[in-house]
Amino acid sequence: MKIAFIGGGNMAAALIAGLANKLTPGADIHVVDPNADALARLHKQFGVTTANAIDAPVSAADVIVLAVKPQSMREVAAQLAPFVVAARQPLIVSIAAGIRGADLSRWLGGYGAIVRCMPNTPALIGLGVTGMVAMAGVGEQQRALADDILRAVGATVWLDDEAKIDAVTAVSGSGPAYVFYFIEAMQQAAAELGLSEEQGKQLALATFNGAAQLATRSVEPVSLLRERVTSKGGTTYAALTSMEVGGVKAAIVKAVHAAARRGKEMGDELGAAD
Repeated sequence: MKIAFIGGGNMAAALIAGLANKLTPGADIHVVDPNADALARLHKQFGVTTANAIDAPVSAADVIVLAVKPQSMREVAAQLAPFVVAARQPLIVSIAAGIRGADLSRWLGGYGAIVRCMPNTPALIGLGVTGMVAMAGVGEQQRALADDILRAVGATVWLDDEAKIDAVTAVSGSGPAYVFYFIEAMQQAAAELGLSEEQGKQLALATFNGAAQLATRSVEPVSLLRERVTSKGGTTYAALTSMEVGGVKAAIVKAVHAAARRGKEMGDELGAAD
């Protein structure tokens, strides 16, 4: 199986790390990116072939992964369109936020074998989660192939409606930043309470990691796990009461809705017809 990546940034590198010499030989992965240093690193590490512009090997690919910035997608699609050979029916996998399948298809001259994906940054260590939706032109084998590719960097969640990708973007795509934000707050509080920077970091990170693993392995709802840590009148109760009074949960829910709205806005803006 031959795979072409248009874009060789961090997310592409994470996918290549999960695919090279596992799902397909490194030599059967072709990466296009104007950054010569990035290409040199990928070639040295994984044995991929490279180019600084879309070229003939892209036409021979069974899968073309679009890993470019959303703002660049229209231009990249215009450059790619002549290389998408309909007779080969390559699968197009887009991991760009905000770019709708219909718009990408239009920019590719009506080509429809497209799977739209929304991965997140823990994919860099193989612990990502990706929301995925297949356009009407995607066959069952291609859908399974797209799943294999994204599972190389974590879990996959398939959606039956592309509009739900905005929710995925808001919850899991942007989600790592929410977690980091909360960890920052915990570390700040630790410092204010007299702990060293390293102690605060160690405690906050281990707590998040342990709690996440506990929730992942438990069959019980997280609300029940929370209740079991919370004794009425105790320290945890005091902290959670303070958060409720401060509207922390409501603020988080509101923030996720804001991210989802922005995802839809990006789709409207980036997909606007000329």
